[in-house]
Amino acid sequence: MTPMPKVDVVIPVYNEENDLPKSIPVLRDFLISDAFPYDWQILIADNASVDNTPAVSRRLEDSFPEVKYVRIERKGRGYALKQVWGASTADVMSYMDVDLSTGLDAFPPLIKAVAEDGFGVATGSRLARKAQVTRSLQRTVLSRGYNLIIKAALWTRFSDAQCGFKAINREVAQRVLPLIENNNWFFDTEVLVLAEKMGYRIKDIPVRWEEDPDTRVKIGSTVSEDLKGLWRLRRKQPWKARHT
Repeated sequence: MTPMPKVDVVIPVYNEENDLPKSIPVLRDFLISDAFPYDWQILIADNASVDNTPAVSRRLEDSFPEVKYVRIERKGRGYALKQVWGASTADVMSYMDVDLSTGLDAFPPLIKAVAEDGFGVATGSRLARKAQVTRSLQRTVLSRGYNLIIKAALWTRFSDAQCGFKAINREVAQRVLPLIENNNWFFDTEVLVLAEKMGYRIKDIPVRWEEDPDTRVKIGSTVSEDLKGLWRLRRKQPWKARHT
């Protein structure tokens, strides 16, 4: 019998002492249910939190054998994911935001796309048909505008670059991660652009998504970072230099 694929479920966090004890048990209960048929572990990737996140994470690690805590002494969600995914021996690496703003019912098809259906990357999409989204008008306009800019600048096909809900094949990760320069929020876009340009198939998974009023995303600086990142990718085209 072929063993079930192993899946790392990474939760990148910075100062999330309040959300962690609420979300990790909910996520664990979902993963141990019949809805998720894979071998898995949860990795809390703490990128230099300065609140009680380390203590809270260690309590969760002590309480649940499937939960592991990883401390990374440097800020940046992208940096944390690069470190944890890069060290992983799982067949599929994934991540989701700690607030669980994306409905967990989309997680099994996200993993199935990579583990069984031959996709290199799968990403949650709030802009795909059948997605159900609750968010402010301002963020809706910004998100749609940003994704249109990506398509115009780089001729990509995926529909939503920024949803914090992704999975990647280990082989694809090993090829893509060394090319990624961004250590923050643009990491998501860079993963998808590089994977697609290097010839890997990307699966858009429609999701239920509800905006977190306590989001750590700062709109102004994130927009600036994203536009600079897109210009860098368009100018340098790293996939041409390294794709053989």
